[in-house]
Amino acid sequence: MGGHLVANANLKALSDIGVSIWLDDLSRNRIRSGGFDDLIAEYHLVGATSNPTIFAGAVSKEPEYDEQVAELAKAGVSTDQAVRTITTDDVRDAADIFRPVHESTGGVDGRVSLEVDPRLAHDTDKTVAEAIDLWKAVDRPNLMVKIPATLAGLPAITKVIGEGISVNVTLIFSVERYRQVMDAYLAGLELAEANGHDLSSIESVASFFVSRVDTEIDKRLDAMREGHPLRGKAAIANARLAYAAYQEVFSTERWNALQAQGARAQRPLWASTGVKDKSYSDTRYVDELAAPNTVNTMPESTLQATADHADVRGDLVTGTAAESQQVFDDLAAAGIDLDDVFKALETEGVEKFEKSWTELLDTVGQRLVREGG
Repeated sequence: MGGHLVANANLKALSDIGVSIWLDDLSRNRIRSGGFDDLIAEYHLVGATSNPTIFAGAVSKEPEYDEQVAELAKAGVSTDQAVRTITTDDVRDAADIFRPVHESTGGVDGRVSLEVDPRLAHDTDKTVAEAIDLWKAVDRPNLMVKIPATLAGLPAITKVIGEGISVNVTLIFSVERYRQVMDAYLAGLELAEANGHDLSSIESVASFFVSRVDTEIDKRLDAMREGHPLRGKAAIANARLAYAAYQEVFSTERWNALQAQGARAQRPLWASTGVKDKSYSDTRYVDELAAPNTVNTMPESTLQATADHADVRGDLVTGTAAESQQVFDDLAAAGIDLDDVFKALETEGVEKFEKSWTELLDTVGQRLVREGG
């Protein structure tokens, strides 16, 4: 029992600062085994996210999908349709588990995210159409539809928010793109208001990727010299600059007018907070990015590490913009092409999700043939 008390202390401390703790994982086994219920009860878990990579892993490994795949094969559905049915069923069931959290937090948390087909990342109209379809298919008020922050994704975010749909904007790497995302959100709220939607029912988060920024920049620093003093400083500085931008945008007159109509601020969400470099503390992207009104979506290993030995020292983000900007000035002076870094990360992010989606389609397609045969 002692472990649970320690676990609660660290995660409660984060929660008290104003960090919503979400799990970066979703699978049928976790839904059916009561895994989510335990984490909600003991680990202050208030939400979950899925992505194509997570689903590809679950469907290829878990026997819990066998029965449904057999039924879908018998019904003769296409692979695309089968994947949609499987993923929307999982997300709907997870949303039902989180529904009490959704109600007790006044609709802020208890959210479950489902991604539009990543192959549509560069097609605005198809992204909008699919986001609306997913919202209707899952049919739960605590769903968030995930839309990538590509240039084609930005107008899609505005249109989807304008339909009164809650959105998790994913794959944000740079502060510059993040500002465009916040602008797309505000424009979406203005559109939703014009369309007669209740603004207080719309919730959004902006998923700002963390560890991948260090991975990419550290690789470039290592190529310059071993043990570069700027190693491991970029990701946290980048996220802290994003938080400063969030504080600025959500105190403007444009925002105040929307807030007066019941709108909710789009919270920054720290994504990709599992540490990829073993020389770093495994809770650094949790400890260093604790701040009010944020979400940290953690893989289970990071959640367990945080519960066990996080070093939660209060809000370490507010008021750090100047020193964070200095890190970026130093990186630029050292010869790191930051525009190229962010472009490379976005391209790689979209490709990774596309590849995982293709793997998911392949896995389900092969099983449909096997069951159907």
